[in-house]
Amino acid sequence: MSVVSQVILKADDELRYPSSGELQSIKEFMTTGEQRVRIAETLGENEKKIVDRASKELWKKRPDYISQGGNAYGQRERAQCLRDYGWYLRLVTYGVLCGDKEPIESIGVIGAREMYNALNVPMPGMAEAIRCLKEASLGLLTGEDARATAPYFDYLIQAMS
Repeated sequence: MSVVSQVILKADDELRYPSSGELQSIKEFMTTGEQRVRIAETLGENEKKIVDRASKELWKKRPDYISQGGNAYGQRERAQCLRDYGWYLRLVTYGVLCGDKEPIESIGVIGAREMYNALNVPMPGMAEAIRCLKEASLGLLTGEDARATAPYFDYLIQAMS
């Protein structure tokens, strides 16, 4: 949920107008809008490149995942992993756009751990995959944009750890 939505809902719950501090937080949110859109465009336009780089790095670090008996062994399994990487990259983009980690939590983390555990997917491997996505993504961004984006990846990594 964006800062604007949070302020409005909180003020409405308390039957009051937004405070000057809340209005200031909205103003700060608005000043970073261009940056958040730029980051989202870069990540979205480069999804395939990011997922390819991240998966190659993960397979290099953990060849056992794509070896016989590994969770990503076989064409179908590997395609599912790549699909999930794209999904997580999209979740990070949602968080960046609204300036909040809530979409990552509500759309992507709730239930993900249980699902992966039920499928016997190693959670440390998921965390490592997200780290690889982070590195591949941040490498395409300016330093300032990378610093603004990193916390969303870090939140997801922590949730997967």
